[in-house]
Amino acid sequence: MRIGIARAVFIAAAGLWLAGCSAGKFSNPFESTTPGADAFAAAPANDVTADEPLPSVLGVPASTQPGLLGSDPNDALSLGKKQYRANNFGLAEKYFRHAAELHPRDAEAWLGLAASYDRLRRFDLADRAYNQAIGILGPTTEILNNQGYSYMLRGDYKRAREKLDAAQRRDPGNKYVQNNMQLLEDSYRKGKAIQ
Repeated sequence: MRIGIARAVFIAAAGLWLAGCSAGKFSNPFESTTPGADAFAAAPANDVTADEPLPSVLGVPASTQPGLLGSDPNDALSLGKKQYRANNFGLAEKYFRHAAELHPRDAEAWLGLAASYDRLRRFDLADRAYNQAIGILGPTTEILNNQGYSYMLRGDYKRAREKLDAAQRRDPGNKYVQNNMQLLEDSYRKGKAIQ
């Protein structure tokens, strides 16, 4: 136990020392050296800047090239999408949750997290994630459509209809909303929730 604590303290000290080093001289690790950094002063504090290395995500090494979340095939958002498409909803949830923790103002991470929770039938957590996305973007067509689908999964046709109607009013030609409206009608006629 003492060895483990000593090792953790040593690693933390080495990390702080390395964070303060820059080309053989010590510098303030919290001071921005990016030209024009004042232009980004209004950016949320949790966003990754060009000077910050990306952390590894669940054992997958991070890219050395920072950029938009989702632009790197090994960042949490991209890995979450990949796992979601592969129907690995538990892993998708972990990656999307990690992306949302690293970038709490990224609505796409919250939407992916909500969709993963829906597929895991954790509707209480899905509702919280949808509310986070709405807090960032407002009630967009995509969010309303996804919420409508979520309510269909639960068998709550009335609330599903309300959300899908609201999505359709915002974008009458949206094929995803139209597909979910048709799915809602089919589910309602059969009298059971979609799987």
